[in-house]
Amino acid sequence: MKIAVLGATGQTGQELVQQALQQGHTVTAIVRNPAKLTVTHDNLKVVEGDVFAEDSLKPHFKGQDAVFSCLGFPISFLYGVTGYTQSMTAAINAMREVKVNRIITMTSWYTDPNSGTNASYLIRFMLLPMIRSVLTNMYEMETFLKKTEDINWTVVRPPGLKNIPTTANEFLTHEGYYVPDENGLPIGQSVSRGDVGRFMLSLLNNNAWMKKAVAIITK
Repeated sequence: MKIAVLGATGQTGQELVQQALQQGHTVTAIVRNPAKLTVTHDNLKVVEGDVFAEDSLKPHFKGQDAVFSCLGFPISFLYGVTGYTQSMTAAINAMREVKVNRIITMTSWYTDPNSGTNASYLIRFMLLPMIRSVLTNMYEMETFLKKTEDINWTVVRPPGLKNIPTTANEFLTHEGYYVPDENGLPIGQSVSRGDVGRFMLSLLNNNAWMKKAVAIITK
């Protein structure tokens, strides 16, 4: 398929781009700084674009089968984070203009402020408050997508991202803010970035999570 990737120079984005190329897809990587993407391939086109400006995205979205966003934005204690909602608003508007109607994006476990009550003490009282500015904006982006009826979106929610090799392990999924065991407690707390890319790409041929947000982890 033909796919456009936002956030292609990020650590998860690079994994997704490499796997997409291995699977035979044609990839347009829309990046701020083309020099940061070190992958080269006949089926890879690297273009400069502004993820916050729909007019910048439109020409690169035209003719694509789907858009992937692996964008990440840093925590901000002072001003709050707005990158997730701003970039998604621009992407959705651009997609409408050029008639592309599939987007797959990633957020995180625990985006809902009340969803971390079963997490470990360390995650609940140290990690989540520290990254709350990011989680809040991710949650706002998810809410925005839930109101978007004319585009087929999927939000993939992974736990902590690790730079470890991609596995072939089966995915555990849950339509919620984390993947629970039979007692409602989180199963594990991290996943390989490559596995996140692998799951996101699997959605190209799969309608199971259309217009849904899905928490994932590997077995």
